[in-house]
Amino acid sequence: MEALLSKYFSFFNPSVTPEGFISVPQSLAAITLILILLCLCFRSNNIYLIDYVCYLPPDYLRLPHSHFMEHFELCTPDPESVEFEKRVLERSGIGVEACIPESVHELPPIGTMKHAHAEVELVLFTIVKDLLSKYNVHPKSIDILVSNCSLFCPTPSISSMIINEFGLRSNIKSVNLSGMGCSAGLLSISLAKDLLRVHKKSLALVLSMEAVAPNGYRGDNKSMLIANTLFRMGGAAILLSNRKQDKGIAKYKLEHLVRTHMGSNDKAYQSVYQESDENELVGVSLSRGLLTVAASALRTNITKLGPLVLPYTEQLRYGWSMICRKIWATENKEIYVPNFKKAFEHFCIHAGGKSVINAIEESLNLQKEDAEASRMALYRFGNTSSSSLWYELCYLEAKGRVKKGHRAWQIAFGSGFKCNSAVWKCLYDIDPNVRNAWSDRIHLYPVEIPVVDY
Repeated sequence: MEALLSKYFSFFNPSVTPEGFISVPQSLAAITLILILLCLCFRSNNIYLIDYVCYLPPDYLRLPHSHFMEHFELCTPDPESVEFEKRVLERSGIGVEACIPESVHELPPIGTMKHAHAEVELVLFTIVKDLLSKYNVHPKSIDILVSNCSLFCPTPSISSMIINEFGLRSNIKSVNLSGMGCSAGLLSISLAKDLLRVHKKSLALVLSMEAVAPNGYRGDNKSMLIANTLFRMGGAAILLSNRKQDKGIAKYKLEHLVRTHMGSNDKAYQSVYQESDENELVGVSLSRGLLTVAASALRTNITKLGPLVLPYTEQLRYGWSMICRKIWATENKEIYVPNFKKAFEHFCIHAGGKSVINAIEESLNLQKEDAEASRMALYRFGNTSSSSLWYELCYLEAKGRVKKGHRAWQIAFGSGFKCNSAVWKCLYDIDPNVRNAWSDRIHLYPVEIPVVDY
């Protein structure tokens, strides 16, 4: 027996005593190394989404179309610009329930630093409090905090505002993202995921919103006027975990997250651009080629995502169509569009505007009902920027459509130009009776959105 043990441990460390006895410290080191390697191989890297909360503005903040036009006429004396804004509003797909901050309801609207702070505090403080109280999570239990707000970047940062308000720990890993556009929501999830992979047994709080109050454009540049029509107030708070004990209460597990950045292309880089007009008035310009850029970014993104989620039959059909196109060397040969409904039960397309949703729906060969959540989120809440994807998932839950094993595909677009995808797998049947931002009037949806053409 002694000889056998000596040979066994000599495989890991050939240093054996002359008498044939094993060097005990060295053998223990070998065993320890094996155990460490086993732990590294079998440890869980799963990221769980425990829950999330979307901000529900009070009804008194809603902005009917007549009020919007009244405000715009008072701020912009140019009749041509007023008529243009009216046409954009009618074709935007946004209904009369979408809301703006109280300061923007003033005549004329107020967009000071003070009012921007008030908007951020109203939205984020409300949803953070609701989320933490829902699961009885003490603020000092939060290990990682990631916030994003593209156009409002105060000092101290928004993440510091949260830390101060809720008394988070002094050693918390906090990050505040700005200038990342509407895709910043999934960028924040990506950053939180990477941090959770490093810091084990941790909770991460992700906050997504855009400040509307300080970012209204008061000039007459048409490419900048569009943003005035589309953006409304909103926000989302998401609680992530890598702890095994949270699997039992978590709603979703993060399966894939794919990021695409098209910034090396000048056309893509300038498609969504904050700048000053000829009168030095600051606004966000949306180019005419935005939909083309978005479609190109999506194609690039799904070439990375497709092999991760699509069944082999769909991948083979797509590959064969590419080969045929190369063989016959013709640009007119159509490329097969994979059937993503074989990979996902639910689609959450960024509610950037009706034309964006329509374009992505057509590009992916989706049916009208597949983009219902996106259209309804746009209709009721407007373009809430980085948080829009969560209003859409919230809609699907309120409708009782999300079941155990279902996969939801979130598709985000943003300045830069960026396209990001996240795939979430549902871990249990979601109860539609649990209150969320849609519960008060989910029975009224879906609604028929009127089609306006000029």
